Amino acid sequence: MLADFCDQMLMIRGIALYLDRTHVKQNPNVRSLWDMGLQLFRRHLSLFPEVERKIVIGLLELIERERLGEAIDRTVLGHLLKMFTALGTYAEIFEKPFLESTSDFYASEGVKYMQQSDVPDYLKHVELRLHEEHEKCVLYLDTNTRKPLVATTEKQLLERHTSAILEKGFMLLMDAKRVDDLKRLYTLFMRVNALELLRQALGSYIRSTGQGIIMDEEKDRDLVPCLLDFKASLDTILEESFSRNEAFSNTIKDAFEYLINLRQNRPAELIAKFLDEKLRAGNKGTSEEELEGTLDRVLVLFRFIQGKDVFEAFYKKDLAKRLLLGKSASIDAEKSMISKLKTECGSQFTNKLEGMFKDIELSKEINDSFKQSSQARTKLPSGIEMSVHVLTTGYWPTYPPMDVRLPHELNVYQDIFKEFYLSKYSGRRLMWQNSLGHCVLKAEFPKGKKELAVSLFQTVVLMLFNDAQKLTLQDIKDSTSIEDKELRRTLQSLACGKVRVLQKIPKGKEVEDEDSFVFNDEFSAPLYRIKVNAIQMKETIEENTSTTERVFQDRQYQVDAAIVRIMKTRKVLSHTLLITELFQQLKFPIKPVDLKKRIESLIDREYLERDKNNPQIYNYLA
Repeated sequence: MLADFCDQMLMIRGIALYLDRTHVKQNPNVRSLWDMGLQLFRRHLSLFPEVERKIVIGLLELIERERLGEAIDRTVLGHLLKMFTALGTYAEIFEKPFLESTSDFYASEGVKYMQQSDVPDYLKHVELRLHEEHEKCVLYLDTNTRKPLVATTEKQLLERHTSAILEKGFMLLMDAKRVDDLKRLYTLFMRVNALELLRQALGSYIRSTGQGIIMDEEKDRDLVPCLLDFKASLDTILEESFSRNEAFSNTIKDAFEYLINLRQNRPAELIAKFLDEKLRAGNKGTSEEELEGTLDRVLVLFRFIQGKDVFEAFYKKDLAKRLLLGKSASIDAEKSMISKLKTECGSQFTNKLEGMFKDIELSKEINDSFKQSSQARTKLPSGIEMSVHVLTTGYWPTYPPMDVRLPHELNVYQDIFKEFYLSKYSGRRLMWQNSLGHCVLKAEFPKGKKELAVSLFQTVVLMLFNDAQKLTLQDIKDSTSIEDKELRRTLQSLACGKVRVLQKIPKGKEVEDEDSFVFNDEFSAPLYRIKVNAIQMKETIEENTSTTERVFQDRQYQVDAAIVRIMKTRKVLSHTLLITELFQQLKFPIKPVDLKKRIESLIDREYLERDKNNPQIYNYLA
């Protein structure tokens, strides 16, 4: 019917084409034959509102059937909608009820699907629906309908359910690292301006998941690898799912900074220990590139540490052991790590660490020079080789002095080296660190000769058995002068460990007061050189505590120096302003109550005084 009417109109216009092109153009108040025909059609259609209503209802039913999966005649649909467009009634007659029916349809479908589907399937369904609605605008709807149609669909399927989607499925998607589904979630949430909700959910997820990693003290050994894996997975998701969104990137950084500092000092210590493990010799199967990549990833965690002085203390202590015992996997990797730390924190942070490397290099030159000296050539006992590390006190960790009575041969060697060194470097003082010494002993067992890599304390104990077959604990203590606790650990390593060079009588794991020790004639081992693990070289709880205590002591000195520096410049300052400036200057976390204690201490030592008229104001005392 509609096609016939159009054909007839075209026929009439063709007959009167000249009239339509000349007379109508010259008289602006006269309509063209086509416009007049449309006006007449519109007027007659409006006389039958029931017909118009049924057409619209029919159109809406067709579209709903298509949404439900039925095949429909899109050609008829297209012609009827073009008719409304041509008549100028599309927006009023069709679009308004169409958008309302769309809203109702998707409101119902959204609730139903949210209850029945898991989040990945629901997001795929929403994506499909949005594509279908866009396709309708290409195939038969007016192009101006696309924007309100898509907005209506997004509102009912997405906007109304953003919170429910996040509650129901976000953690599951993150835990399973569902990169594609998370990308779909990000893209859809961006369409309804809900990225802020997604960002907040990401922050909450990182904090809750990370808290489980950080606060589980039983899994401290795996803390750093777990954090590195967690951070790597988040970086992948940021890159592939969240389009490197800067706000999301900052959320990850903020959440990690919160996590790393959740347990004060301990993560800093564990990060330093993890680096020690990676930089130690024995990491077989790890290439230089892989090691460098690991260092870079750990450095990201390091950036989040607020108390970097704790990390520095433990890193320095472990670096010292690696350098002194020759345990570094790669000196290039060691220097690369120092360079990275220098870039991050400045030369002041790495000054002592670089000094340690200089000492090691200088020690090699000193040893070469000593071997060629007249003292070495004329006075050294034969059959012994000695290498000495000369360490600058300020660069290295402080080691408690430990007395030991050395065998005559070693005493002679030490005296000759001391004579050589002081003749070359006058005005210096040498203090031997016995706890750091280690030796290689040649031992003759009935079942074969061996070389034993042992500590200096183990060496002193073993050499007693050159002249004695059996010795008691008291005998050994009297002969060596080693402190009781250290001596028991040393004997335990020699007689109760895997490599039993000595035998303890009676047998047992602990060294008791009445125990005796004999040389183990039955000792055998497949290797020629054997490392006898020295228990004192392993980190103890006391060593950990002393390192932490040294850091806190250093912090007190830094706080005191900062207070005096500020007050010397300002002369007079209120308590509030002094605290504010201290927070800006200090590079480690500290509580206001602790700052107040340091201020009180300086007042007692007469560096500052309270103002006589206002106790909240401090005066500097020159």
